[in-house]
Amino acid sequence: MTDLGGFQDRVARIDLGAGDVGYESIDDEDARKYIGARGLGVKYVFDNGPDVEPLGEENLLAFMNGPLTGTQTPMSGRIAVVTKSPLTDTVTDSHHGGWSGARLKWAGFDGLLFEGKADEPVYAVVEDGEVELRDASHLWGEGIHDTIDTLEEEVDGAYGKNLSAMAIGPGGENQVRYACIINEDDRASGRGGTGAVMGSKNLKAVVVKSGTEMPKPTDRETFMEGHKAAMQAIQESDVTAPNEGGLSVYGTNVLMNLTEEMDGLPTRNGRFTSTSMEAEEEPDEPNIDSENVSGENVEENILVNDPTCHSCPVACKKEVEVDVHHKGQDLNIRMESYEYESAWALGPNSMNDDRDKVALLMDRCNDYGIDTIDSGNMLAFAMEAAEKGYLDAFDETLDWGDVDAMVEMLEKIAYRDTELADVLAEGQKRAAAELDAHDCRLDVKGQSIAAYDPRGLKGMGIGYATSNRGACHLRGYTPAAEILGIPEKVDPTEWEGKGELTATFQDLHAISDSFDICKFNAFAEGIEEYIDQYNGMTGRSVGEEELMEAGERVYNLERYYNNLAGFDGEDDSLPDRFVEGAEDAVPAGGGIEGELCELDAMKEEYYEHRGWVDGVVPDEKLDDLGIEIGPGTGVSAGGAAPADD
Repeated sequence: MTDLGGFQDRVARIDLGAGDVGYESIDDEDARKYIGARGLGVKYVFDNGPDVEPLGEENLLAFMNGPLTGTQTPMSGRIAVVTKSPLTDTVTDSHHGGWSGARLKWAGFDGLLFEGKADEPVYAVVEDGEVELRDASHLWGEGIHDTIDTLEEEVDGAYGKNLSAMAIGPGGENQVRYACIINEDDRASGRGGTGAVMGSKNLKAVVVKSGTEMPKPTDRETFMEGHKAAMQAIQESDVTAPNEGGLSVYGTNVLMNLTEEMDGLPTRNGRFTSTSMEAEEEPDEPNIDSENVSGENVEENILVNDPTCHSCPVACKKEVEVDVHHKGQDLNIRMESYEYESAWALGPNSMNDDRDKVALLMDRCNDYGIDTIDSGNMLAFAMEAAEKGYLDAFDETLDWGDVDAMVEMLEKIAYRDTELADVLAEGQKRAAAELDAHDCRLDVKGQSIAAYDPRGLKGMGIGYATSNRGACHLRGYTPAAEILGIPEKVDPTEWEGKGELTATFQDLHAISDSFDICKFNAFAEGIEEYIDQYNGMTGRSVGEEELMEAGERVYNLERYYNNLAGFDGEDDSLPDRFVEGAEDAVPAGGGIEGELCELDAMKEEYYEHRGWVDGVVPDEKLDDLGIEIGPGTGVSAGGAAPADD
């Protein structure tokens, strides 16, 4: 057990097959070494073993909050869902905001561990330190919006409508490999296929009801010093200042115009680095303009509300309302959030700049429960594959920017309705293998890239490649430095130094993900604010070195898990079109004309800084970080090859 402040010291272990619920404490050493949320979740998944089948009964699905979740800490409304990914076969953690993380803490829990598979669909109800499983047969097949509406009506309890529901839609039920979990207001644990794991377990939803009593800090004076400094930093930041900063006014989509202007916006399945370059290079093709789907355009024309998450003054969520005509129907769509990554994937990367129908596409993804980033990338993949003739054997196809066909294909993918949709539901890596369309892939380890072009933002190149959960911008958000100049401006097209910068960001984000607080606080806060709030809440007295080592430990435990699952440096790759020396490389144009990503050089720098051998964590490194070695990796710090090579 642990007596650290911020913890409820209670985890539910739910055996879905037997219908049993047991309760256990948090191991104190683990709480100190892995902090919480992401870190503790990875430890539970690691202890469950790396050889499990992601969609098999033996895979563990962990819902975890951290010691700062649900507290007075700014932006502390996050929750981590940790499991082995059916999309990448790596360990994955996927977070969402809103209120479910805070309510899980207030309901008396640090985590929920789901094992096995229910015989029939069920949902879990969490309230007052207890978990109950209920029949969900009447919800199976329903979209997420209707599911959550029904659950809000039928779940009784002492706390009225103070309820959060985390649910899957048809995408999760049909085990689309990039299915996600959506909580009460379109907030998604989007990446890695966590929704497919829920579907494989016949778990339709997790409902949390609670009061609003926040954990009290152990050392209130220290905590309040950190809290005051954090709030001041947030209010003074050009990015996060409430009602003034770019993130607060325009949401994450403030980045659309910024990234386009610096030629860092992958367009037409990453063929080009901006929509202006596409228009210049393909003058006879239909042209698009990314400004049409930018945060500024959205704010001016379709924004209707600025909802926020627990304890967040920034309010980056942008709720929009649009009227669209689709297939003879007039539709009114009100949804949140019109996010940058989603707008890019379903927009410019798919050659679509219809602002209102991008909102429709996002809303459909949310209701079906499929990740907007991977869904948009899959549509762009299919469009290029069709252009190159890889889809000639199918009865259907997709053309660039055909929005009506995009909407229809999302539904087909969620239900695996057609032969082509069934292939696309498997994700880019498996679809490319099935279609022999490897030159159309924009993924790393099976997970699709995000809205940053590694030819123009070199830090994102090494970040995608070395992310432990597949291509990801949120493992180590180097665009903070490359675009926004936080903590200082660096040249986005310079590769030297990006290995060390990326590793530092990765460790910092492992800390915030384990607290669990929103990464956007890092646009304002620094390690000092982290330390004071963490120490004040828990009663510990860690310094910067010890806290950074904890982040490094989490990142290395994830890499160790992946190594034991068969991953090494060869898997730290990028799509060929981005990489210097690759046969199918496509140099950037515009203001960064001729640029390619110097991946090999950056990997060498990165591995040296990490102390890894060809992407593998040496046993000595594991020992230095206090990670129990178990079977080991078979790699020594002296540079020996893995034992099975």
